[in-house]
Amino acid sequence: MTRVGLVGLGAMGRNHLRVLVELEGAELVAVCDPDPVLLSAAARKYGLAAYHNHKELLDAEKLDAVIIATPTGLHLEAGRAALERGLHVFIEKPIAANLQEGRALIDAAARAGRVLAVGHIERFNPAVRELKRRVAAGELGRVFQVFASRQGPFPARIRDVGVVVDLATHDLDVMCHLVESDVVRVYAETEQRIHTEHEDLLNALLKFENGVVGVLQVNWLTPTKIRQLSMLGERGLFVANYLTQELTYFKNANVELEWDPLRNLTGVSEGEMVRLPINQTEPLKLELESFLNAVSRGGQAEVDGESGLRALQLALALVSSASQGRVIKGHELGEFVSTKPARRGGR
Repeated sequence: MTRVGLVGLGAMGRNHLRVLVELEGAELVAVCDPDPVLLSAAARKYGLAAYHNHKELLDAEKLDAVIIATPTGLHLEAGRAALERGLHVFIEKPIAANLQEGRALIDAAARAGRVLAVGHIERFNPAVRELKRRVAAGELGRVFQVFASRQGPFPARIRDVGVVVDLATHDLDVMCHLVESDVVRVYAETEQRIHTEHEDLLNALLKFENGVVGVLQVNWLTPTKIRQLSMLGERGLFVANYLTQELTYFKNANVELEWDPLRNLTGVSEGEMVRLPINQTEPLKLELESFLNAVSRGGQAEVDGESGLRALQLALALVSSASQGRVIKGHELGEFVSTKPARRGGR
């Protein structure tokens, strides 16, 4: 059993709490949060030790790992404190408030030889996992475009970041995971309509080194939740619905043109539509199971610090592109957008 502490009982922290108490292989022993009402309720309901801050928890408890679900500005302090005590760390996305703090966490994990996992939960959506498997098997042939739409109402809980860092990082991570190619340039337009401090609408383009075009639409202005990603290739179109965990394949019938001069060319035509079977499971449960497996077996986190830093780097590049009104090119994006292997933590 992996002895786990939970830092933070906000909206996402309470979801972690709910899943962890039922998760095989994990023994949740303590929680902390500055809110005495939330803290007392969680401790009483599940019989957990309760602390008002992460320092008290880390000093008092004998743990193997911690889950950090605090506001982003506290990620570095809490994460580094846990790593320096020799604990494995799962930290909610974004990895940190900025790239320097993200790199500091990665370096701390490397020095400690501990797992650092970042909570990009959409990687563990069963529809995305099945899409990844099929694309990797070549079922689309050459991939032309990946398009993500993440839209919905404004969340009252968000004040410290805009829609790009809060939401677009999900799809930036998934896009890079599916395409497996470096980003060579990005361009974005953002708008601030109802948020008091940050952007709440994003339209973005990404160009990958292998020629794939990424299109991203994200906002907090739509009165219904839309969470969808599609991949277009020479053999057809996959459409993944994050909310329903459905994956649909629209096949290119690839009909031969009839005119003699074009006899050897093929076009695109409507073929069969197939709704593919998906074993629906809560992504957070799969995500935490993956983290625990990496801890117990000495493996690598599926979404490690470098992946988390890459998503944050791309998000900040999109914000910069919009504010400057120009394309941000590869040499400006920095080393952290690379999909090539880099320094890794964990043991």
